[in-house]
Amino acid sequence: MAFNGRSRKVADLRLDECADLWELTEQMYASGGFTAKKVGEAVRIMEKMVSEDAYIFLSFPADIISTGARGVIRDLVKRKLISGVITTCGTLDHDLARSWKPYYHGDFMLDDASLRKRKINRLGNILVPDSSYGIVLEKKLMPFLGKLYDGGVRNISTMELIDRLGEFVNSEESILYWAHRNGIPVFVPGITDGSVGSQLWMFWQEHRDFQIDILRDEHMLSDIVFTAKKTGALMIGGGISKHHTIWWNQFRGGLDYVVYLTTAQEYDGSLSGAPVREAISWGKVRSGAKHVTVEGDATITLPLIIGALFAKMKKR
Repeated sequence: MAFNGRSRKVADLRLDECADLWELTEQMYASGGFTAKKVGEAVRIMEKMVSEDAYIFLSFPADIISTGARGVIRDLVKRKLISGVITTCGTLDHDLARSWKPYYHGDFMLDDASLRKRKINRLGNILVPDSSYGIVLEKKLMPFLGKLYDGGVRNISTMELIDRLGEFVNSEESILYWAHRNGIPVFVPGITDGSVGSQLWMFWQEHRDFQIDILRDEHMLSDIVFTAKKTGALMIGGGISKHHTIWWNQFRGGLDYVVYLTTAQEYDGSLSGAPVREAISWGKVRSGAKHVTVEGDATITLPLIIGALFAKMKKR
């Protein structure tokens, strides 16, 4: 943006004048400074894609579902503010496991060898006992898969499987429950990369005619992108979830709106570090799209952005 006499002046934050998160993020936008302005811009873009009735993809990795940020994702799905989800197998693991067993506060500096002796897994500063993860998932999922099989299911897509899991978990704390209840599809292109995937593999050992049809998921995604008038995406972190979202949108000429939250750096050429503008060169984001890349920990930036969006919607 070129500087001229009409350029906006930097405005000081006046926290005593903020009645809610929307007003705070508007002030952050007006502050002109660094990531604060990007957070304010992200809220504006989110509101725009919701008001324009775009098909909104939500993509994210599993780690944040081990934290309280799960509640933000759940509320987006519960309130039907997103249209479809693309995520990882670990999201299924953590969402289901936390619906049945608790996770605990920990610390980044705990002794990992000592934790292993106690059968406790450390995910950053979150502690996940074996009893709250693999053990409970195997206990619950093997009977679930057996019931599917006995009901005649031999071939199922990840989206259909996850919808059935959402019905099965039957917990209002669960993202999958609300996705099932609201008819929001959840796609996991890397379905074997996690504990749920391991349960599927173990079940397959004794039921070789039971198949996960990932190509049917791809066909469903093609139907979505080719029929949507406009598409937007809230992408948290990178990896397969981000790439699958932008990959499919290239076939319709790119996304119209994008908010991307990341802590990764651009210099190493990684997908996670690539800002949204790089995707324009691939045709995965339209050249005229409204977009912003917000650098920072999503457990901080996501609640700010979505909390402000909720506050703005209350004002309507």
